Amino acid sequence: MPQALNIVTGSSRGLGRAVVEQLLARGDRVLAIARGPTAMPVPPGAELIAWQADLAEPRPLAERLAVWLQALDPAQISAVNLINNAGVVSTPAPLSQSDASELQNALRVGLEAPLLLSAAFLRATAGWACPRKLMLVSSGLGRRAMAGSASYCAAKAGMDHLARALALEEALVPNGARVVSLAPGVIDTDMQVQLRGADAALFPEVVRFRGLKDGGHLDSPTEAAAKLLRALDRADYGEQPVSDVRELA
Repeated sequence: MPQALNIVTGSSRGLGRAVVEQLLARGDRVLAIARGPTAMPVPPGAELIAWQADLAEPRPLAERLAVWLQALDPAQISAVNLINNAGVVSTPAPLSQSDASELQNALRVGLEAPLLLSAAFLRATAGWACPRKLMLVSSGLGRRAMAGSASYCAAKAGMDHLARALALEEALVPNGARVVSLAPGVIDTDMQVQLRGADAALFPEVVRFRGLKDGGHLDSPTEAAAKLLRALDRADYGEQPVSDVRELA
């Protein structure tokens, strides 16, 4: 029987791990990609394939993904989704005081990897008859700049505009993929821990992030993953290539 296939990056912890767990609970097939191991119970009927790869070196990974997808039998796949979730926050600080290697890593993981993986996904599945969906997990900081996090803001803003361009391209081809850059809301992950622990002299926004935690305004990864997958399942997915879970009814 045909089975839904999902590719999820940043799958070893936080939001990505919660997304994989919920997809497996549906009985889906999941290719999980992360720098660390992705290991979890797999319900009967579901399938987990885990690749360990450094998304800061995305070209070999994109080539591997293309070869892997091309070897599959599309007749056995009911739907295929790529969820680009992985992201990195460099140490919060003004750009002029930031480490160059951290900045480079943030842009490679946060923007170059989604760009190359999306290209490989779209190319390899172009002739498939099943529904194809591409989700870029963005952030409100792609739409609202924040001092002290220029690399993250730049990556997410680039991701939003990437989605707009891809949506236009895919609208021109048969069975074009539906593309959305989706902000998932504010989530209690390791990234939030990093922001709350920043040096206030370099990152004045630290006060706001500590307040979000203290005020109970953060979704758990499980809650946020459920919201992302509800968005993915919507009949109108792709009509708005840049969206936010907090704006969806």
